Amino acid sequence: MIPISKIRLAVALALAMITAGTAGAQQPPATASPAPATPLAPTGQPAPQPAIEPAALAILKAMSEKLATAKTISFTAVSTYESPAINGQPLYYTTTSQVTVQRPDKLRVVTPGDGPPTEFYYDGKTMIAYDPAMKLAAMADAPPTIDAMVKAAYDKAAIYFPFVDFIVADPYKDIAETLKSAFVVGRSDVIGGTLTDMVAVASDTVQAEIWIGVADKLPRMMRAVYPKEPGNKRYEIEFSNWRLNDRINAGAFALPLALKAPRIEFKNPDMETPQKP
Repeated sequence: MIPISKIRLAVALALAMITAGTAGAQQPPATASPAPATPLAPTGQPAPQPAIEPAALAILKAMSEKLATAKTISFTAVSTYESPAINGQPLYYTTTSQVTVQRPDKLRVVTPGDGPPTEFYYDGKTMIAYDPAMKLAAMADAPPTIDAMVKAAYDKAAIYFPFVDFIVADPYKDIAETLKSAFVVGRSDVIGGTLTDMVAVASDTVQAEIWIGVADKLPRMMRAVYPKEPGNKRYEIEFSNWRLNDRINAGAFALPLALKAPRIEFKNPDMETPQKP
């Protein structure tokens, strides 16, 4: 892995592990295969879809307000994603992300998992993706807010955080603006060691179920499938160790080792580096 093109690709693929798989796996590509046909009711007409229930929206809004009003947030996100083997058998991989947020402009994500460990730092001006095994860093200028930064990270390097809907400035707006259906499934006392409301949401591109604490209004689990994605792969994120409004060390969002590490280009891992003649 000496040629810089191979090093760049290796680190880019390592960075994609932050996303619980490549961003293309998390975000249905523009050229994805068509969604399955709408099922028909016995009358031959399209089966009615669940309505957007006010009770479901109320639970989502309460969760959003709890997260949006916190000045600092930290949590653990265990993400499991599906990827097919050569023979087509579905295999499952897992990453654990230690996430620290300071609104409006700081983020740290440290991710070991079933693949190369990765670290991501954002301090309001710069975003750094660091590979501690290879001791290489990709660095780029970044916009001044977390919301704008996560879009820039996706556009520049296909980095997509599967928990992004829960760290943006207005989680409810991020979830609700494309909703086609939302309804309360019921309650569960087996997820996250607490009583949770189960809410199902769907848009044209994603179908998800979210477990939200009845008392603390915090997300405990999300399971999702992207209907337009080839293979209809399933993803799961389990949240734990929530801490809101804790004091965070000022140096938490920069890593001296990453700042001193050899630099590579901050780029999309799907873009191959042209071979020199």
